[in-house]
Amino acid sequence: MSDEFSTNDGSENYDKDLAIGKKAEKNTKVRKRIDDLLEKKRLREALDDSDDWEI
Repeated sequence: MSDEFSTNDGSENYDKDLAIGKKAEKNTKVRKRIDDLLEKKRLREALDDSDDWEI
């Protein structure tokens, strides 16, 4: 039986796939921006009480 989560196969190759330098810095900023936008969207939906009002 094969264990697809085995740490023995390919774990030494993981580090070579990570971005370094300016690319890593850009990726971090992009991820933070995405997280901020998703949080803003979540809060907007949570605070939107337009369904509670009868017009």
